[in-house]
Amino acid sequence: MRSPSFATRLIVTMAVLMLAYGAFVGLLGRYVAAQHEKESLQRLSHGLARHIIEHWPQIAQADIDAADRSARETLLSMLMVVNPGVQVYLLDADGRVDSYIGEPGMVRQPQVDLVPVRQFLDGATLPLFGSDPMNVNASRIFSVAMFAPRDGDTKPPGYLYIVLDGQARTLVAGQSSLQRVWQGAAVAAMLGLLLAVASGVIAFHRLTRPLHRIAHRMRSFSKDESDAAVFGEIVATQEGDEVQAIRRAFEDMTERLKAQAAREQQQSDAHREMMAGVAHDLRSPLTALHGQLEALAGRRSAPHASFDRILSAALAQSDKVRRLSQQLFELCALQSSGQALHRERFRLDELVADAVQKFELNDSTRPPVMLQGPPPGKLELDGDLQLIERALSNLIDNAMRHAPGAEPVRVSLSRNGVLAQIVVEDAGPGLPRDLIERLEHGRSLRDPPLQRKSGGIGGLGLAIAQRVADLHGGSLRPLPTLNGGTRLCLALPLDS
Repeated sequence: MRSPSFATRLIVTMAVLMLAYGAFVGLLGRYVAAQHEKESLQRLSHGLARHIIEHWPQIAQADIDAADRSARETLLSMLMVVNPGVQVYLLDADGRVDSYIGEPGMVRQPQVDLVPVRQFLDGATLPLFGSDPMNVNASRIFSVAMFAPRDGDTKPPGYLYIVLDGQARTLVAGQSSLQRVWQGAAVAAMLGLLLAVASGVIAFHRLTRPLHRIAHRMRSFSKDESDAAVFGEIVATQEGDEVQAIRRAFEDMTERLKAQAAREQQQSDAHREMMAGVAHDLRSPLTALHGQLEALAGRRSAPHASFDRILSAALAQSDKVRRLSQQLFELCALQSSGQALHRERFRLDELVADAVQKFELNDSTRPPVMLQGPPPGKLELDGDLQLIERALSNLIDNAMRHAPGAEPVRVSLSRNGVLAQIVVEDAGPGLPRDLIERLEHGRSLRDPPLQRKSGGIGGLGLAIAQRVADLHGGSLRPLPTLNGGTRLCLALPLDS
């Protein structure tokens, strides 16, 4: 799902803030208006209770007879008829409702709090809110006056308590004005919001247009068309927020530039080290070969035995140059990105036996090669026969060149689950520590090239074997030895 654009997010944020601000102002205005209305009403009716007591003193008279009670009830009824929004109560000295006009049972809170009553009589700041006898949880504005004390009274005779904004008045006010006020406010807010959003769309799109252009320019930057296509597909799924797109594009571009610079530096260092190592390895045999050829040219009349000895040494140096150049060519071919395996089904046990037999027929001056261990039986492998044979030949050849003359090189083949394991063991001085660590951790022997203490590059044969194992999904690992020497295990998966 595409994330919303930066301009869209700004517009939505602005609209939400405006709505929240409008709602806050509306609620605050409503509260202030209600408080002002209550204060105005209470100020306007501040002396209502006192005026009634002064002009109709019979309202506070004791119930001497039915005529007095009838006159008081008539007066209270007249007040309720003149202003149905008020509620009139007669309170005793303790604030309890003594009499009221209304249906029986309407009073739910017979006790009126006298604290706001005394504050009202003392002239406290308005508005003041007192108890509503008909609603336990409500507070109402009121007007109150104390009855004139009579002879012998030790405490106030009572109060005339008038609720100015009773339930009837609240209901009528809400139905008549509040709905229209809120409808008008909602219409005004919507019109203002639409106007602000329209202005924001135009303004924000104009402001974010340069960000779109920068993001597009950064996304289109690539070292070649293939990388640009892949990168464009990745960013296309993340488009929307221009700022985030620029950040991602810049980070990806930075990472690609760093990776490209690191690869180029690594390739340059590896190439330089490779060339220096190749030059060192070729210099020694070529120098020896040149000297021996000069000796042959100057000793044409030399004894036949001396001539044969010099010729043999020259051939050995020439073979060394040939072997080194061949290994370099094979390693470069195996490390190329376009290397493809020529897979075929063959018997690995027969291949190992043939390789051992080939080395047994070589010069008798070199250490012997022998098969050891129980026969593994028929082991079929789906792989590149030529490459696996080359890897095995390199392992055996390395073992023969580094092993003492009398100690044989032992080759064994076994099956371990879905893996075929070829172990080549010699009694030589062992591998360098750096080479063993790379093999144990599966790191490349060629990246960076392995340097000999005497100079030049080493491990070309092992590097070829390692690369062949990697191409087949296997590995080349060192095995522990008891009495020194080297044990290398070439593991290859039997299932394709």
